[in-house]
Amino acid sequence: MTLHLPTLLLLDICVLALLGGLMLHASRRSEGEATLGWMAGMLVLASLGTLVVSLRGVGVDNLSIVLGQALLRLAAGLGWTAMRVFAGRRPCWPGIVGGALLWVLLCLWPHFMSSPPLRVTVVTLLSVLYSAMAAWELWRARRQLQAAIMPAVALSLMHALFCASLLLVDSGQAIERVWSGLDDSFVTWRLLEAFLFAIGIAFVTLAMVRERAELRLRAMANCDPLTGIGNRRAFMDVAQVLLAHCQRVGSPVALLMCDLDHFKQLNDRYGHAMGDAALIGFGRVLAQSIRQSDVCGRIGGEEFACLLPDADAAQAELVAERIRRECHALMPGQAQCCSVSIGVAGVAQAGYELPRLLALADQALYRAKANGRNRVEHYAEQPMPG
Repeated sequence: MTLHLPTLLLLDICVLALLGGLMLHASRRSEGEATLGWMAGMLVLASLGTLVVSLRGVGVDNLSIVLGQALLRLAAGLGWTAMRVFAGRRPCWPGIVGGALLWVLLCLWPHFMSSPPLRVTVVTLLSVLYSAMAAWELWRARRQLQAAIMPAVALSLMHALFCASLLLVDSGQAIERVWSGLDDSFVTWRLLEAFLFAIGIAFVTLAMVRERAELRLRAMANCDPLTGIGNRRAFMDVAQVLLAHCQRVGSPVALLMCDLDHFKQLNDRYGHAMGDAALIGFGRVLAQSIRQSDVCGRIGGEEFACLLPDADAAQAELVAERIRRECHALMPGQAQCCSVSIGVAGVAQAGYELPRLLALADQALYRAKANGRNRVEHYAEQPMPG
């Protein structure tokens, strides 16, 4: 199969420029995501570098060699930086411009300019280096990244491997044969691989950015913005799953319904800033007082709920009392305004139905309020018949 080199060059330049423009538009629409901006820069520079390289043979050979490859090395540096920024690291400008600067300096050496094998070796090694570094940036941060990175890692490594294999089959004569009009099969396939890699890495980068943005939006939708713990929807969803699991294995479950005492008076007397501080502090108390297997959430203004799987009445009592004591110590100067009443219910009374469990815990909470607040009350009804 023979590919027409001029047509492939034109297609490469146009598609890379188009992708770069689209990626730049996506970057401007995605506020706070710099990865797309760096990738757009890579694509635009790759398009420009390919255009300059294609001018060889029209009387500007030295300019084509020096400037064209410098732009392509700079594009490779931006591609590496895109992966680095996505992984949460800052751009490294010496690394970005290092490849292009090294190329320009080597081109000042007459022997280098007159030696196609040496030029091909340097270009190939720089391509391998930047691709390998891009893959490493993602791999080293794989545990923290909220996206599927393996397609980008695989593409970068495959590109690096392809470039490295060129050193085994090309000593530089293929380049000269192309510009002499004797043979263009080798370079067209090399150009095709670079073209496909640029398209592939652009699309997988866009997919990674989109996936991470969706996960972050989902997390924000399930998180109470003030306290940082789960909101009502998140609590209900996770609690339903935990209850279903506990029902299958027949383990006990307890639910705590917590309500800050005199919260309206706290807001009226000390202002909403103090009220927010109390809510934030109590959210922290809940998160620190429960086990990793438990789930808590803010389900109303000053109402919070905790579901404790594998917890009987005695264990629920210990957790509730710990929460009550920690809440009482939040604001020593206003202790009378910062206490919590807690109602406790278990599956022995409510069964494994979350709405009924919440309703019975709420009744116990009402009793705690009626009996003087700052206390823990259990739902007192007899166990449901089996």
